[in-house]
Amino acid sequence: MAVKAGIDVVKEFHWVAIVAAETGKVLLSRRVDNDPDSIDALIAQLRQAEAEHGELTAAIDLMGGVASLLTAMLLEAGVRLVHVPGLVVNRARRASKGGEAKSDPRDAATIADQLRLRDDWRIVTAEDDITLDLRMLVSRRRELVIDQTRRLNRLRETLAGFFPGLERVVDVTNLSDLRLLVRFVTPEEVREAGRDGLIDHMLAAGVRRSYAEPLAGKAIAAAQAQHVIVPGQKRMAEFAREFATDAIAARHRIGELENQIADGLDRHPDAALVRSLPGMGATLTAEFLAEAGNLDRFASADQLASAAGLAPVLQQSGKMNYLRRATAGSKHLKFIFYQSAFCAIRTDPLSKAFYQRKRAEGKRHHQALIALARRRINVLYALLRTRQPYQADYRHTTATAA
Repeated sequence: MAVKAGIDVVKEFHWVAIVAAETGKVLLSRRVDNDPDSIDALIAQLRQAEAEHGELTAAIDLMGGVASLLTAMLLEAGVRLVHVPGLVVNRARRASKGGEAKSDPRDAATIADQLRLRDDWRIVTAEDDITLDLRMLVSRRRELVIDQTRRLNRLRETLAGFFPGLERVVDVTNLSDLRLLVRFVTPEEVREAGRDGLIDHMLAAGVRRSYAEPLAGKAIAAAQAQHVIVPGQKRMAEFAREFATDAIAARHRIGELENQIADGLDRHPDAALVRSLPGMGATLTAEFLAEAGNLDRFASADQLASAAGLAPVLQQSGKMNYLRRATAGSKHLKFIFYQSAFCAIRTDPLSKAFYQRKRAEGKRHHQALIALARRRINVLYALLRTRQPYQADYRHTTATAA
């Protein structure tokens, strides 16, 4: 006998359904508030069900976020916990009678039923403090980078609305150009300051003279070419200066986070091995370790590739039989391997040779990079398994990469 517990994770509370594995009989279905006392009571009921009916396995449909407290307490209590993705739960529920009707109790029961049907779900394990810290740092950096991209696009759009000549000559992704835009954004302001005034302002802000002088010349030329005052210019100029100021602050904060990420990598036991693979810089290494978590979850390189959505998927029906690209898997992991492959073809001769061979076979650029990313997973998995860094002149590693 065995017992399965499906837990549908919600923000303020969770719903748990405990069922007998053999019969599917629902032994318990109730709400569990997302607080320590309620979760402690749930753990006691899980232990009681296990004592009465046999080995227990619990599953959650969400990792991290609002499930963090629940996950931590279940793992600390020694409950065997697995992850059943929410997409699987949704499709399984829809495949049942009246599947369009959605409720927390029904989703919890569906999760438990999936445990009855399959036993190959990925196990949820407790993470070390370094990996958890890296995950939070990487997540925060990603948020700031996305916000910064949006902010710089708004700065370009606003600046082009009233002073398109200046928008064409400045690079808003450059910190020095942002120093200029913090103070001077209208044709009148640029003309009144003059070339020397612009240079003095940028030098005081820490911009190199070799960069400040050409930029000031371009800004003066743009200002001399426009004497028209655009309606609403004063307000748009205010917003442009505000965007530039916020962008500088965000750049500093992103830099601080990158320094903290670097410190975390210095303390992580796998970081040096991952970074030894060509194309895996500090940021991509941190994102990989944060996204992959405990690598013991992956029994083989194929499982890691599947988790990243880089393993080909069989499509077979009748006489039709072919492999297609996977649409599931972690988008973050897929991007990490894809981006590292892109970097590797510019710096690593082996990766470049593999990419060129795939191109010669008729594959498009994107397809060749995907193929390279998949092969690099095998290499990375071997590095982590053998605890040996990447060596380009090592015959076995070379053969694997090729």
